[in-house]
Amino acid sequence: MEALQSAGVEVEHLTIDGPGSGSALAREAMARGCDAVIVCGGDGTVHEVLQCLVGTGVALGVVPMGTANALASNLGLAKSPAKAIQALLSARPVQVPVGRISYRTMDGAERRRYFTVAAGVGADALLMARMDPMLKRRLGYLLYIVEAFRIWVSHPFPLFQARFRANGNGKPRVEETSQLLAVRVHSFGGVLGTLAPCATLHADNLCLLAFKTQSRYRYLRFLLAVVGKRHTFSKDVELLQADSVECLTRNGSSTQVFVEADGEVLGQLPARIEVASETLTLLIPLDAHP
Repeated sequence: MEALQSAGVEVEHLTIDGPGSGSALAREAMARGCDAVIVCGGDGTVHEVLQCLVGTGVALGVVPMGTANALASNLGLAKSPAKAIQALLSARPVQVPVGRISYRTMDGAERRRYFTVAAGVGADALLMARMDPMLKRRLGYLLYIVEAFRIWVSHPFPLFQARFRANGNGKPRVEETSQLLAVRVHSFGGVLGTLAPCATLHADNLCLLAFKTQSRYRYLRFLLAVVGKRHTFSKDVELLQADSVECLTRNGSSTQVFVEADGEVLGQLPARIEVASETLTLLIPLDAHP
């Protein structure tokens, strides 16, 4: 607040005190005439707040104070709050496309959410569902690694159907996949780094990673290559672009397949992922190329 005020910015401090309050506070700020909302938190907190900012023209800024901070990493924002604020003071407001995911909640209701980092169906959503909030605060990024190992050891990686038109043309494709990730950012930060080279916040389509395998060995081989920054793609783990993708359970399957966006577990299949017609005004530092 001191850094913003000393730069001549009129600022109010609002505290998120529980699930849902972030969106409520953002709506309150917009009602007061604020032209920007700066979220101090991680990707989950940003995800909650941006739901009411998409399509409004009110700018979103990020000060990374979460566990993964993938969006902030993609924007080149330092983990130091003071340095992040200085970068935001000279940032430019840019309208960027956002992803949108439609899904079914655990009680069967149909919902949809916007996202900026990624939306996932399958093992990554199960990983988010297993994250204990208290342990996450204590262990941080280490908990992701521990839970990912547990899933790799015990999860059967059940298959589901993904329907899309690859690379924006051609005949519709139907693939049996155990994990599908729609990525909107170039960098995830942390051990994942540049997972999907084709992804960018400015794209008007989706960059998809489709895992068409149930083999633990192939999962491990790919993820180890990602950590070593030498991963490539194949018929088992395919990288492609699509305007939208629809994910459905296999005929006769009763297996529950989870859905997530920006690291937040949302619900289960069926799900549809696409780029929304609305845009988000995002504060992007001058030297960032997301």
